[in-house]
Amino acid sequence: MSVLITTKIQGDTARFSQALTDRASEFAQIAGRARSAGAIHHQFGIGDGYVMVVDEWQSADDFQKFFTDPSLQAFIASVGGAQGQPEVTVCAAVDSADRF
Repeated sequence: MSVLITTKIQGDTARFSQALTDRASEFAQIAGRARSAGAIHHQFGIGDGYVMVVDEWQSADDFQKFFTDPSLQAFIASVGGAQGQPEVTVCAAVDSADRF
């Protein structure tokens, strides 16, 4: 069974928003590595002073190994994230009649 993971990262959202455009190829490369490591779905959201990441992974261990990679952490910091520790929530994904 897969897991759903939300990650809330405090940071400079204007810088992050600009990086989505300016560094799109790097985001795409990271997405490819994530898929190879067990990611199933991925989406960003931007709030007031934070970036929210909503993912589905094959396992929490796969996510943890990927997310704690020093090169990924350096990238997150370089695009405006990493002001404090991220808030990570993991739960089991379940099927339901209203899932889409």
